[in-house]
Order: sequence, then structure tokens, then C-alpha cells
Amino acid sequence: MRAVHVRVPASTANLGSGFDALGLALGLYDEVTVEAAESGLDVQVRGEGAGQVPLTEEHLLVRAIRAVDGAPDGLIVRCRNAIPHSRGLGSSAATVVAGVAAGYALTEKTLDDRALQLAAEFEGHADNAAASLLGGLVLAWSEGEKGQCYRAVRLEPHADLHAMVFIPAIESSTKTTRGLLPAQVPHVDAAFAAGRAALAVHAVTKDPGLLLPATEDRLHQGYREPAWPDTIRVVEELRAAGFPATVSGAGPTVFTLVSGDREVPPAVDLTGFDAHRLEIDRDGVQVRPIG
Repeated sequence: MRAVHVRVPASTANLGSGFDALGLALGLYDEVTVEAAESGLDVQVRGEGAGQVPLTEEHLLVRAIRAVDGAPDGLIVRCRNAIPHSRGLGSSAATVVAGVAAGYALTEKTLDDRALQLAAEFEGHADNAAASLLGGLVLAWSEGEKGQCYRAVRLEPHADLHAMVFIPAIESSTKTTRGLLPAQVPHVDAAFAAGRAALAVHAVTKDPGLLLPATEDRLHQGYREPAWPDTIRVVEELRAAGFPATVSGAGPTVFTLVSGDREVPPAVDLTGFDAHRLEIDRDGVQVRPIG
């Protein structure tokens, strides 16, 4: 296979209570074409990240392709990005998954558990990467003495659910917001998180009526409030109105799941946030040959 087209979904991680464990694929996509060449590298980017991301071997997608054994020496890469960068919608994970998927296709391999391992190694956890790779709801974890073997299982979200995201203009760094988290949390908070994360799996897949309590968090959102106070304000206002709102990943985007055509009441102040209604992506990364 000499050239492939890859479509990869955005994702949200944590879903409030499932910190570093739960991820959900969203119907917002980056699209990439990758062509093998004898030598050299030619990268072009349109849309999100254009003029900001490197067009060299340091481009994240190129690095991900190179991580696949047997990947071609020469590459012609064309990116059309719709996933906002540094907003908590898994743009980095989507880029890595697209690169791994392209590398697998160009070397005539079938995506497997090793693909998740390669993708997750770039960020050190598998929640966003697994969601973009597998689609639907994912439960991710790590194994081994050093926790560097990444695993995930895919679960089917309830058919009635779709997502709403509220994206601010400001950006957020995962590295920065992780630095706000304490090294230890009270045992009572850890027990609370375990119960609510388990409930979140049930709520997303079987009983959306339980989403509001299932998405309550005590492990990360409150500690990160100094980084984006308006995000936490919108989360709290939405939750007060009965929406199971959370911070999407490392923020600053706000995420909620809804059923039907339910709309946000005017009392919720969304000034500075762009609202988008998205389907849940249920297919994960898609690859097709070109020519």
C-alpha cells in the first residue's frame, strides 16, 4: 500500500470521575493522507495547528509513523485538522493514533494491541488514545511493575446519548494542569472516585439517568480550577441545571452528555465559550487505501 487516507476522532477523557481511566470518542475529526516516497519528507497542515506545528521530523504524526517497524523512509503528509489544539479534546492523541494507523497500513499490518501501546507511549496514559483508536467508551489501564504496558477495553455507549462541548478561546497545557494536582489525596476521596467511576461505566452504557452523580469528581477538577476558573464556573452552572457536565480532559473545554434535543437554559452563562453538539464516534480511527 503506497498511500492511505486516515480519519481519526477527537476524544474526551476522565468523564469527571474516571481520572486517567475513562475516555469517549467524539464525532469531530482530523483527516490525513500519507503517501510513501523513496526519500525525503513533505508535510502540509491546514486547519487547526496550521502555522504552529512543526513541518519536520518533529511533527507528532511523523514521529508516530516512524514508531511503526518498517515504515517507509520517505513520506508525503497532508493534514486537515478540525480538532482544536490544547483544549482537552485529545488532539495530540488523535494525531498519534492517525500516525500509528497510517504506519500500520503502509506496512500492511492489522491494527492490534501493539498499536495502542505505541500510541499511549507518547503521552504516558491510554485514555484518549484508546478512544480515538477504538471508538465508543473505553476503560484504560496500565500493567507491569513500572506501569508501562497499556491496555484498554471498548464498551458501547447508550444509543440515546450524544455530546455537547463548550470550547473557550484560551488554551491549556496538560503538563501545567497536572502540576496543580497533589501528590496524595484523602482516602475518602479515593473511595468516592472509585465508586463514581464504576457508576459512570454503567451510566454511559446502560442508564444515562445516573450520569449526574456518576460524573462527580474529587480527584482533579477542583485542584485545577486556578488554571481556568471560567471552565469550573460553567461546569457548576450546568450541573446545577441538571447536566452531567465535566472538564474535558486537561481542559479548558467543558463536556456534557445529553439525550434527545435538550438545550442549555439561558441562565447558564456561556460567554466566551463556543457550543458544539457532537455525536459519539462509535468506529474509532478509519483507514482506507488511496489509488
